[in-house]
Amino acid sequence: MAAQLILPIGGRGTRTYSLRPDPPSALTNAAPPQSRKVFAAAHVVADPLSTEPWLTVDWDATLAFRHHLWDLGFGVADAMDTAQRGMGLPPAAVAELIRRSLAAAADRGAAIACGAATDALATGGISLRQITDAYLAQCELIEGGGGQVVLMASRQLAVAAAGPGDYHDVYSHVLQRLHRPAILHWLGPAFDPALAGYWGSATVKGATDSLVRIIEDNAEKVDGVKISLLDVDAELALRRRLPPGVRLYTGDDFHYPELIRGDEHGHSDALLGIFDAIAPVAAAAFAALDSGDGERFDALLAPTVTLSRTLFEAPTYHYKTGIVFLAYLTGRQRHFRMIAGQESARSILHLAEVFRLADEAGLLVDQDLAVARMRPVLTLAGIDQP
Repeated sequence: MAAQLILPIGGRGTRTYSLRPDPPSALTNAAPPQSRKVFAAAHVVADPLSTEPWLTVDWDATLAFRHHLWDLGFGVADAMDTAQRGMGLPPAAVAELIRRSLAAAADRGAAIACGAATDALATGGISLRQITDAYLAQCELIEGGGGQVVLMASRQLAVAAAGPGDYHDVYSHVLQRLHRPAILHWLGPAFDPALAGYWGSATVKGATDSLVRIIEDNAEKVDGVKISLLDVDAELALRRRLPPGVRLYTGDDFHYPELIRGDEHGHSDALLGIFDAIAPVAAAAFAALDSGDGERFDALLAPTVTLSRTLFEAPTYHYKTGIVFLAYLTGRQRHFRMIAGQESARSILHLAEVFRLADEAGLLVDQDLAVARMRPVLTLAGIDQP
């Protein structure tokens, strides 16, 4: 008989949920995808025994999770918003995370890209020169350790820039100083409200025009652009305007299967936070895509989309809570605590739905462990279990 839990539902009710009777076998190793270039944006594991008010990073557990992603064939995108960049991870810890992850990647010859940002600066009263220098300092750290740079959107630049020309000047100066092509990052306001109007325009079309000019004028320094707008039409429009050889890395956690699979005009590669949570299933899907089995690719990923839409529901920037919760349920970390107390950012209704959808998507390989870890979470919320 399948395991059962009493889960909360809307209206202060409950329901009995029976886990799927056919838990999948574990996929622990896979070759890197050949038909697409794929990065999983990785979370950080907090140290639950830290005496710091907001907790610190458990470096061993954090690096172990990156090895899990590399084992499944993914490149790791580190020190990005999935790692609580801008939501509790302080600048000193960001730099340490970059150094440690780059060293771990170098030891095994694994693919890694790291976010370069300006979050070490104050938000207001900052000049464009200071923003440029802050970007370059992090780029030097990343490239010095053998990593690829992801130029993250800057809250400071969003405040300081007077228009598209300022974005062009800052990005061009930084790009021309790099030793290898970088990935640009367009993070929409759903992920960070402070980035509204990025690229110097209040409209998506105006922002796209501004971004395309930057890419065209620095094409030899741009590997690709990651777009996280949760807007299929905007991504397709940008993808079709990119110069030859410049990739579109989808960051759309709502529509990733269709964007990655592509159409007669091309496809998106991927740099996604959802891959942190669904790596074993996604690795199997990419193996199917590499073999030409698009139907299996779609079938494997379809149930993960429902899960992803729940994880990334508004307020979208709290998606990290569900990502870490799934790592706890699946045994990838031993606790459900987060830096800055972000484990409290989602309701018990949300967490219960994440549990159910993860089971339906085939992610709860060890159902006994998942149930044992879910039961006290529910009990603490006042939902008694049989």
